[in-house]
Amino acid sequence: MSGPDKPAYRIPTMAEINDIPYSGLTAISTFSGCGGSSLGYRMAGFRVLYANEFIEAARDVYAANFPTTDLDGRDIREVAPEEILERIGLERGELDVFDGSPPCASFSMAGKREKSWGDVVKYSETTQRVDDLFDEYIRLLLGIEPKVFVAENVSGLLRGTAKGYFKQILRDLKSSGYRVKAALLDAAYLGVPQTRRRVIYLGVREDVEGEPTYPKPLPYIYTIADALPHVRRFRATTGLDGWKDANAAPAPTVVQSDGGASINVGFSSGGFVETDISDYAIGEEYDKLGPGESSAKYFNLVRAHADEPCPTVTQTAGVLGAAGITHPFEKRKFTIAELRRISGFPDDFILTGSYRQQWERIGRAVPPPMMRAIASTIRDEILLKNKKGNMK
Repeated sequence: MSGPDKPAYRIPTMAEINDIPYSGLTAISTFSGCGGSSLGYRMAGFRVLYANEFIEAARDVYAANFPTTDLDGRDIREVAPEEILERIGLERGELDVFDGSPPCASFSMAGKREKSWGDVVKYSETTQRVDDLFDEYIRLLLGIEPKVFVAENVSGLLRGTAKGYFKQILRDLKSSGYRVKAALLDAAYLGVPQTRRRVIYLGVREDVEGEPTYPKPLPYIYTIADALPHVRRFRATTGLDGWKDANAAPAPTVVQSDGGASINVGFSSGGFVETDISDYAIGEEYDKLGPGESSAKYFNLVRAHADEPCPTVTQTAGVLGAAGITHPFEKRKFTIAELRRISGFPDDFILTGSYRQQWERIGRAVPPPMMRAIASTIRDEILLKNKKGNMK
């Protein structure tokens, strides 16, 4: 619940975000996904000049929400830093922030981890090698020489054999001419009603004043009930045209009103996507769990607790029969409208594709309020202070 020290949970609409005044600071995004990080930078007043995203379905969503950003769909391995600088009209060293979230499947605790290192594996709707992509990020960093860089990855990078890779990345970044820190941040303490821990590398170029600085955790956390005030009486029901196949059918467009105070969580086209898991093995297991409990039988199956932040939303759980986060009171997965609320996306953020594809886009994304907090700290504690210093 909200109180005098805890503002009501609300994410601005896309129109409101687009009206936020520019701070005069620039950023580019690599491994951009659907644009969670880019949205966070925009919320902090940055102008995102360029984005690179290899997955076509993710690129479609990014383009729909960021029509003025120069979007590059090539494999990052084919991109030269000189090309990026030419496209954004800046010289080497002029860019404020270089951002990137190299794919992390090889380090996720939910995957095969080191068993797949060096292999070409299935990634989203294509195949590629993903454990070497941090090298590509560093290659572009060296060629662009931004004032600050931000690189994000999963918390699994700090565990087991992967910890050696984490240390190697840290050494490589420090040898690139930057003062570098790495920290494990949790989105739940940065304004997101979801527990989502991510490793954030942050570097400040040696000739730029200021140390890598992280946002301070908020003195409160938001819960599922904060994001979905009517969660205890939400009920996904059929529309006039009946249930739709969530795994295969294109999901109707979701609009702002869909996540509001309605007893029916629907879609603007009048159709509905069924999220019921009763006919799957995880549905039977759901009945054995109380709110907030996880299954010992099915890894990642959790019955969420309405009065706590949502557990981490994984990108694979959009397949209805797959173990993942489920509704606190109803035997179903969250709807896309609900999922956007608990992942920090605006209600009118455009998502395309099937239910599974939309879930994957959100599950892979950095929650926008989390990146807004990081970007705002970089803006205020490093970049704007340097601009003022240069004006004296």
